[in-house]
Amino acid sequence: MKTQIITLESHDDLISVRDKLSWAKTPRILLVWPKYEQVTLRVLDLKVLQRHADSLGAQLGLVTRRLNVRRDAESLGIPVFDSSAAAQKEVWQVAPPRSQRIPKAPRRNLRALGNSIREKEAPWRTSLLGRVLTFTVGVLAFVTVASLFVPRAAVTLYPEMQIQSALIPVAAGESFESVSITGDVPARPLSVVVSAEQSLAVASEIEVPRSKAQGIARFTNLGQAEVSIAAGTILSTASDSPVNFVTLNDTLLPSGVDEFVDVPIEALQPGSRGNVAADTIIIVEGQLGLSISVTNPNLTRGGTNSTLTGATDADRADLREVVMDNLRRDAEEKLRSQISTDDVLLMDTFEVTEIIEETFSPPAGQAGKSLVLKMQVEFSARYVSAEDLKQLSTVTLDSSITAGFVPSGAVSFEQLTSPSTDNSGITHFELDVSRTLLRDINELQVFPLLRGYSPNDPGDELMQTLSLRQKPEIVISPSWWPWMPLIPFNISIETK
Repeated sequence: MKTQIITLESHDDLISVRDKLSWAKTPRILLVWPKYEQVTLRVLDLKVLQRHADSLGAQLGLVTRRLNVRRDAESLGIPVFDSSAAAQKEVWQVAPPRSQRIPKAPRRNLRALGNSIREKEAPWRTSLLGRVLTFTVGVLAFVTVASLFVPRAAVTLYPEMQIQSALIPVAAGESFESVSITGDVPARPLSVVVSAEQSLAVASEIEVPRSKAQGIARFTNLGQAEVSIAAGTILSTASDSPVNFVTLNDTLLPSGVDEFVDVPIEALQPGSRGNVAADTIIIVEGQLGLSISVTNPNLTRGGTNSTLTGATDADRADLREVVMDNLRRDAEEKLRSQISTDDVLLMDTFEVTEIIEETFSPPAGQAGKSLVLKMQVEFSARYVSAEDLKQLSTVTLDSSITAGFVPSGAVSFEQLTSPSTDNSGITHFELDVSRTLLRDINELQVFPLLRGYSPNDPGDELMQTLSLRQKPEIVISPSWWPWMPLIPFNISIETK
């Protein structure tokens, strides 16, 4: 007999297998269970597949070696085989026909039976008066429940008020790690790098070196050996601001004590500074100075200066002062932008940490009608956090709070004196702190004075009992409700 073989896969479920059965057009359908894959088909699923195969006019069979599947299939009368070939050769067991249930004929006296066993209502419940009374009682019960839970009241009390204040001497230092009740607070470091470039029109006149001075140097032998003097040997005067010269020729100093030779020399730097008097050039630099001596028998001459427009030292100092002032203002602004508005910047610690760049153009000694200064400077300072000051203020005020009062609102503080830093790096200043205190009110004491009364009644009694500074405000929702709520959690109390 022709058989349709369907191999199951691990992702198959009842719906997908049922669809595969629907495509079968043979009198026998064989489901091959995968050997190494798990198929989630339960006994109930096999029963559904068996009935679906019956509806298609086919007989369902299984090929599997799984004991649990074989047991479930055999309990339903589904033939089970070890292989597809065996299923083709062996005879399929025909399941016995299932008996059909024949429904019993409906009973004809069901309505009468229902009426006989149904309990009849009492006459007063079916009468009009009974129904009106029942409805009235229900409405009254609803109104009673609504009067308990619906109305709400917001009460604002104005208890007795005090202003608490104190003057705190503050000591801020980087060595302090936490806030202390003695007034010690941490000082936190800040730094910023700012740069600026500014020019200055120059009207001053300066002496600009033009030519180099020249002369003759006389070298004297201090020993018996011949001495070679190379061109470029450095000579100088013995003044506080020495003038340097250089030999122009290679020269050989004859052997013998007090033998001498004259050599032409030239100033290293141009300008009139090279014009020195006779016998002022007396120093020979290097090891050569141990074996020979030098002097200039005549003055040196030829060093000249030119008078040109250029920046003087005073011009550079003025421009530097202006640029530094601008950099300080810029640095202070940037430092303040790094902290909150309530933090205290200790300007007493504001200082220059490092001058990273300072370049004049043109440099000193050169002519020019304008002077440009480019600077980059690192500034540093310390600051005190507002949170630390609030913590210090709160701790100080809590130590002297009046009995029967509680704080209301945040602590406010104001710096009274300018910061002053001592030699140990501790910055001192005074802080004026204050806050508002309200008399403590027990809400459990307020509820009995409010609930169930008219909103206009509790005012005077609350004023006398709680020592309020002004009459309380009472807002009822809905506004037309004539009494205060009876349940305490429907009354909200706020103190101001």
